[in-house]
Amino acid sequence: MGTEYILIGIVLFYLLISIRILRQYERGVVFLLGKFTGVREPGLTFIFVPIQQMTRVSLRTVTMQIASQKIITRDNVSIDIAAVAYYRVTDPEKAVIAIEDVYNATNQISQTTVRNVVGQFSLDQLLAETSKINEQIKNVIDAHTAPWGAQVTAVEIKDIALPDNMQRAMAKEAEAERERRAKIVAAQGEFQAAVKLGEAADIITKHPVALQLRTLQTMAEISIEKNSTIIFPAQFMTTVKEAISLLKKDSASK
Repeated sequence: MGTEYILIGIVLFYLLISIRILRQYERGVVFLLGKFTGVREPGLTFIFVPIQQMTRVSLRTVTMQIASQKIITRDNVSIDIAAVAYYRVTDPEKAVIAIEDVYNATNQISQTTVRNVVGQFSLDQLLAETSKINEQIKNVIDAHTAPWGAQVTAVEIKDIALPDNMQRAMAKEAEAERERRAKIVAAQGEFQAAVKLGEAADIITKHPVALQLRTLQTMAEISIEKNSTIIFPAQFMTTVKEAISLLKKDSASK
């Protein structure tokens, strides 16, 4: 009886150590005597060692930093680019059997792809068409990782470091562009003002009373300030001249 209890205890202990629990985001790639036998789903499962082995594979999206790369653009500008890639395992069997370390392999191919793709564009294109370049880098990396059971979901260029002399040149260019726009806006304002003044002059020519009304309005605005400014409207000066001429005529006739 004692031997039976010992055997039962050994069997229970063996079953206990054979229990494996896979989380919802994990899959288990199982080998029997070194041969692939299948992929276990999440939950409770048994792995009978040593004849069976199981490798856990996570299906969650992995955030992978792509180290800063020194790149020469198509227009011979030296820049440093850092990027980030997002990928996830879609085929656990391939991720274990086809490649030794899917993370390291994806990281290395990502660095190479960033250098090759960015080097095909000029600096202006790189700054203006970042989304297009990101998509192209993603497609190239995904084509390499597909046989490994991994899918690249996104690649984003997050930092572009320019040389100091290039930053100064771009700052001067931006300043010159702002000055050009300011001069254009000022010239357009002068043109519009001249057009409106010309229209106003045409109206005053057709309606002389409008000038008098405008003069009175201006005098009313000045009087609000309570200052001692004396204004002689143009019509007043004309009236004075006419009065002087009339007196001279009267004197001559006498």
